[in-house]
Amino acid sequence: MVSTDPTPCALKIADKIAEQCNNAVLLMIDGGKMSPDYRVPPIVMYERKDSRWTLKDKHTIMLRQWEETREIAGQLLDSGDHSLLVDFDSHLDDITRDWTNQKLNAKIAELASPANGNV
Repeated sequence: MVSTDPTPCALKIADKIAEQCNNAVLLMIDGGKMSPDYRVPPIVMYERKDSRWTLKDKHTIMLRQWEETREIAGQLLDSGDHSLLVDFDSHLDDITRDWTNQKLNAKIAELASPANGNV
């Protein structure tokens, strides 16, 4: 089984964010559940309670527009446009790569537009 526990580094970053924002949460993607056919959001959420990060009950997490998000992600996978995604580590390896993902964001906006049947 793949662990969904935050790493010490993730916890340290989350702590720094929580210092500035009292309502901060720590969101993680469960890679074992990343699939176009998986119907439930692969999100794991932690909240800060008594100076510790605790797992939030998954039944209390509501994600708006999950079906639309899943559909758009599937379209990005089918078209190969997911390969446009650049994370910050990749940007550090090659600073010409845009970690703000402007091209990918434009593609997502296009797929999510009302003209494509989305809101």
